[in-house]
Amino acid sequence: MRTRRRSVTEPPPPGEARDSVPIDFQRLERLRRLSRLMDSRWRIPFTRIPVGLDGIASLVPVAGDTATAVVSAYIILEAARFDLPKTLLARMAFNVAVDWALGSVPVIGTVFDVAFKANRMNLDLLHEHLEQRLAGAAARR
Repeated sequence: MRTRRRSVTEPPPPGEARDSVPIDFQRLERLRRLSRLMDSRWRIPFTRIPVGLDGIASLVPVAGDTATAVVSAYIILEAARFDLPKTLLARMAFNVAVDWALGSVPVIGTVFDVAFKANRMNLDLLHEHLEQRLAGAAARR
């Protein structure tokens, strides 16, 4: 699905505190694309099961999962630039740790990696937080 490009950042509304971080829609779109590539870019033939690089790389136990965990950590670092609470970042890191630990188990780990979409869950957490932030800003107006 293609979306329109928006400006890099939107300035805070007049009267709002300057310490709030504006939302960078281009960064958000890059994270969405990377998350999709990692978790659900393709479909397993003759099924409706989505698979991404995370599921494919888990065919190589430990090394493949470690490589995808590094990419997942990058997603968390980029998400942290949206000034997320530390508890939310910890929850995202927990999702990646579970994905790495259980995905590293040979054979069963590959099935787990195809089913457990840590990057998608982390992106959903980010979107939920940003929606709440925008709703709170709108309510203060």
